[in-house]
Order: sequence, then C-alpha cells, then structure tokens
Amino acid sequence: MNRPRHFNLLARVLHWSMAVAILAMLFVGAAMVVSLRHREALLDLHRPLGVAILLLAIVRLANRLRHAPPPLPADLPRLQVWAAKASHWALYVLMLAMPLIGWAMLSAGAYPVLLFDGVSLPPILPHSPVMYGILRPLHGVLAYVLFFTILAHLGAALYHAWVRRDGVFGQMARGD
Repeated sequence: MNRPRHFNLLARVLHWSMAVAILAMLFVGAAMVVSLRHREALLDLHRPLGVAILLLAIVRLANRLRHAPPPLPADLPRLQVWAAKASHWALYVLMLAMPLIGWAMLSAGAYPVLLFDGVSLPPILPHSPVMYGILRPLHGVLAYVLFFTILAHLGAALYHAWVRRDGVFGQMARGD
C-alpha cells in the first residue's frame, strides 16, 4: 500500500484549527461553571462554537476515512501503536459526542439552542427533565475525558518530537 508521508492539507488545517477551537471550548465551558457574571456571554459563545466543532468533526472524519494516515514508525512498540490508534478514535468519538450530547441536553431541558440573532437549532430530544438530569453530568464528565485525552495526545506528540525524533510530529506539523 502506498501511504503518504504526511497528513493531507485539509487534515492538517482541521487538526490545528480544531485544536484551538476545542481548547477554547474547554476553557469557555469551565468558565461558565464558575462565573455567574459572564455566564450568558459564555453560553452565547459555547453553543455556536460547539456546533462549529461538530460540523468540522464530521468533515474531519470524512477526510480521515477517505485519506489513509501516514504510517507509524515500524519500530514503534505494539502497545504504543494500539494506544495511538485507540486515542485517535477516542478523540473522534468525543469530538462528535460532546456537541451532540450538549444539543440533546439543551433539547431535553427545553432550552433553545440559539446560534445567533434568532437562529436556533431544532430540538433533537423531547423535553424530559430525567434525560436532562442524565445528559448534563455526562456532558461535564466527557469534557474531563476529552481534556485528559488531549493531554495524553499532546504528551505523545511531544514524545515523538523531542524524544524519539521519528518524524511522527512532522506528519501533522508540516506537509511535503
């Protein structure tokens, strides 16, 4: 199989722009929990940013399924190969699940998912206080899972860049 040496341009652009968006989203979400003064403004940012992340994640997944990633180094231990593949798929699942759960949570709570100036998403669940009570803490727990998965991903990227120096970091950092 003829596999590329680097991720394609769309994959790289989506990776880095989504990295910024997701980190911003995590900090906005954390600030929403602790700030009463800025909560409304943060919510107004959180909802459309979540929808943007969902749409970008769909494009990113379609691109990933269409274009094979570059191979990992042949001498990488099996456990690390498994961890790399598992963590990447976990990130995809979380990038899709987090916005969908947030949207479902707001729908179940009968809250509008206002994007901007009167543009709202339709509810994806009927009003259900029980479902809202399940989805709200799930959204928070998965935010922590996403944060720690990102930290592990960053740690692995830096390990490849600074310790192994095997070109894995460069596959996403630069093109041909």
